[in-house]
Amino acid sequence: MHIGPQQRIYVCFFLFAVSMGAMLSRLPDIQDALQIDKSELGLTLIGAAIGALISLTFSSPIVARLGARTTAFLTVLGTSACLALVPWMSAAPLVFGILLCEGLLAGALEINLNVEIDRIEAQLGRGVMNRAHGFWSLGFFVTALISAAVRQAGVSMQLHLALTFGFVLVVGTLVIAGMRNAPARSAQEHSDTGRIALPTIALLPLCVIGIAAFLVEGAGIDWSAIYMRDVFQSEPFVGGLGLTLFTFFMAMTRIFADPFVDRFGSRAVAFTLLLVSAAGLSAVWLAPHQLIALLGFALMGGGCSVVYPLAVSAAAQRSDRASHLNVAALGQMSFVVFFLAPPLLGFVAEHFGIRTAYLVCLPVILGALICVRALSARRRLALA
Repeated sequence: MHIGPQQRIYVCFFLFAVSMGAMLSRLPDIQDALQIDKSELGLTLIGAAIGALISLTFSSPIVARLGARTTAFLTVLGTSACLALVPWMSAAPLVFGILLCEGLLAGALEINLNVEIDRIEAQLGRGVMNRAHGFWSLGFFVTALISAAVRQAGVSMQLHLALTFGFVLVVGTLVIAGMRNAPARSAQEHSDTGRIALPTIALLPLCVIGIAAFLVEGAGIDWSAIYMRDVFQSEPFVGGLGLTLFTFFMAMTRIFADPFVDRFGSRAVAFTLLLVSAAGLSAVWLAPHQLIALLGFALMGGGCSVVYPLAVSAAAQRSDRASHLNVAALGQMSFVVFFLAPPLLGFVAEHFGIRTAYLVCLPVILGALICVRALSARRRLALA
């Protein structure tokens, strides 16, 4: 069976999300097993953020040297293995250490897949970046739906994550084995690669946009199940619907967004969806009933969906330095926020209430709305 190069990247995004989503769906169980409060849980999860920050800063030359296939093998399978070990840890510091290793691999995965899909996009002459990220969201949706039923059935988190790793191992090995490196965009072939990825002044507006998207994504994915449990005392299945709706609308928007971006431009699409995110956050913050909260999570998922992929495309197409450095630098400021959201929002939730944790995301959305002019009016796909 022929699998296109972009489709192999789609599968890698999907498998990474399946692994992470399975672990995040069991956060209430992990919290109970470790006997820690929300703030302590957030501090434990920060290990992944630290690992990702280190990796995004220093791993770009390693990713470029290893190539797409080897890096994908190590990072897609490695992150899944680390996450499968989390339920077996008996103390929060051990979970912190496992997540630190997972974050190191996740940062390299982020660089590798985004640079590769940008190069494939240039080869194809049409947009596929949002669709690639759509499979990340689709992975979260599928695992959220399955995990809600698994939790309701009383399956242990150890068995749940072990089966998830087995699935990723088999499918990942088959798909990644046929991966080949796509050629770099010709305008970037002679760029100074450097070794350490740090944001430049010109890249900062894109970083703000990425931060906003990932903060909303982290708020929806990490805390939706605990929000539904604590605010509305929802049953596990209903509580899991917040994550399910969030990831479903994120996935569907990403999968079908590329033609709209090609027609209306990155700037207009990002501005509209950031407003939708703000509406969703407000609904969750003020929700008088769990149905309103579920609607809010759906709006949050659709609203933050393609904002980060649009920022990635803009960063990868900059000609001031090699694409993997710009993508890594953007990832530092945004992808890490995805991991920092649990401790930051956990602190707010513990001291001011979990509703307030969603309110504090709104000023960041406002900052992103101000910065959308950094996105182009039309997407550039040509190799030249």
